[in-house]
Amino acid sequence: MITDAQGQALSGATREAAQHFDQAVTAFNLYRGDPIAALDTALALAPRFAMAALLKAHLMAVATEPAATQAARGLLATVAGWPLNGRERSHLAAATRILDGEWSAAAVLLDRHHVEHPFDIVALQVGHLVDFFRANARSLRDRIARTLPQWAADRPGRGLLLGMHAFGLEECGQYAEAEDAAHAALSAEPRDCWAHHAVAHVMEMQARHEDGIDWARVREPHWSGADNFFQVHNWWHRALCHIETGEADEALALYDGPIRAGRSAVAVDMVDASALLWRLHLGGHALGDRWGELASAWDAHADGGSYAFNDWHATMAWLGAGRDAEVRALEARLRHAGERGEAARWAAETGADLVAGFAAFWHGDFERSIDCLWRARPIANRFGGSHAQRDVIDWTLTEAALRGGQRALAEALAHERLALRPDSGANRAFLRRALALAAHASDEPAVRLAA
Repeated sequence: MITDAQGQALSGATREAAQHFDQAVTAFNLYRGDPIAALDTALALAPRFAMAALLKAHLMAVATEPAATQAARGLLATVAGWPLNGRERSHLAAATRILDGEWSAAAVLLDRHHVEHPFDIVALQVGHLVDFFRANARSLRDRIARTLPQWAADRPGRGLLLGMHAFGLEECGQYAEAEDAAHAALSAEPRDCWAHHAVAHVMEMQARHEDGIDWARVREPHWSGADNFFQVHNWWHRALCHIETGEADEALALYDGPIRAGRSAVAVDMVDASALLWRLHLGGHALGDRWGELASAWDAHADGGSYAFNDWHATMAWLGAGRDAEVRALEARLRHAGERGEAARWAAETGADLVAGFAAFWHGDFERSIDCLWRARPIANRFGGSHAQRDVIDWTLTEAALRGGQRALAEALAHERLALRPDSGANRAFLRRALALAAHASDEPAVRLAA
């Protein structure tokens, strides 16, 4: 019987093909190298190698890109006709649910899968990503917590689970535990990008921005290589720290350099680019023709039907490039997504309001922006991304209240933000501006009476 590195049986594999599969799994685990190329080699050697095809389908499914989604559907249709063992049939069912936009149903299938197959590291990592894309903080933490005790300290790959657990702990607000778990993961595998990024998230959420910059610089050799899928996201984290420390020029230099110089057409990279430019726009910084290049890159991705989180980020770039017609059409598609599945409900219930709210903000209609964003903001368990990524919603909402002269709302939102991150310079600035609005408003009646 041919098995993978964790001892799982591999239907249709040869020993040589299994070696290429294990290389692909390692690349997936570390977000570096080309797992698809290794899987293609495995399938060339063993054309009915089920797990090689299933992992390839998983990777295309979680890419959240229309073309990859279609390719994954075709691949799964083929694999369904092959001889599969029970574990592989479970993978097939979960991947099918993801492609149908039923992210939570896929997560539940994988919950049960891990009970039966606790050492299936592919399923654990796919499940962790599914939890991320549906923004379920508890599941990000507990999926790994349920399984981790079964992994002996010397079992290969245990450190990678610690890195995933660290991110789940961070999203649940357990910052000290998260940082400890991430450091343990990095001691086991210094190239673990996910563990590195878990620490970056902790520092962002605790407003330890100087620490965040130092952390990125010290760890840079481990995550900044050209073969590293996660490098843009880690540069993005450093750029956010520079914005908070008042170093917008540094953030722009990172955008023009490692974040966007390569003109990546990968959705997750473009999400970071859009979010960074939007934050800089909120700070009043001139961005020139950067919007236009990024807007064009989004054209092949933002379809209003694949993943609304991406569509919302495409909206930021399209607004910056003056492409209002595309934004209006996208909002209409999202708002009428209907009941075709969970992802369609996310689009209709949250994505449309985010697109409308950001568009209204861009055009100075702050009242409408506030209305839309207020409805959209409680999205923690029904929309994608991390707390750090979704913070741009509340940042924009607070800015809309300030620019719209809604002093009571602006002050309330500033206090809300400070309760979570009291050491944030941006949050303190929000409160100063809100109080200045209040002081100005309290002076006005006295001036009118004196007149």
